[in-house]
Amino acid sequence: MGTKGDNNRARIVEAADQLFYKRGYNQTSFSDIADITGIPRGNFYYYFKTKDEILSAVVDARVKQYQAALNDCDKASDDPRERLLAFADMLSSNEDTIVESGCPIGTLCSELAKGNGTLQSKSREVFEVVRDWLAKQFAELGFDDADDRAMDMLARMQGVSVISSAFKDSAYLKRSINDLKVWINGLTLN
Repeated sequence: MGTKGDNNRARIVEAADQLFYKRGYNQTSFSDIADITGIPRGNFYYYFKTKDEILSAVVDARVKQYQAALNDCDKASDDPRERLLAFADMLSSNEDTIVESGCPIGTLCSELAKGNGTLQSKSREVFEVVRDWLAKQFAELGFDDADDRAMDMLARMQGVSVISSAFKDSAYLKRSINDLKVWINGLTLN
């Protein structure tokens, strides 16, 4: 059981995560986070000195979430192709939020890529975890260009997320997930 301080810190991170996802990092203030958590803004400084520190904690939490999801994919099958298909299914399981707000990783990276290099570097840590996991799956399938294929799959999934959100189109998302699965199932060594 955590202390009150641990609970407050977790509430701040959770609220910030949702706000960064729905509104954006630059459009979210300490006051916005305080409104959601009910924790007075002045008390934030016990937990985080800057908004950048909150971002760091949000990214760390997202890394843990994605690592857990990737571990679930690993447990789902001994076959790397099946693990890739399970990963693709994550788009389906998050359909409503993707159509509403896009990908939580991609939206943050896109926003922060325009600014401070340190923040942008921090924001892409989740992508790096996912890319490395995808590359491992492609390598297990025997592909010499596993890193390139991992980047291709990431790009494909990000594109689907952006377009689905831009057009608020669930049907496009579903069709694209099926296309992605066809692509995964059709992967062969040349």
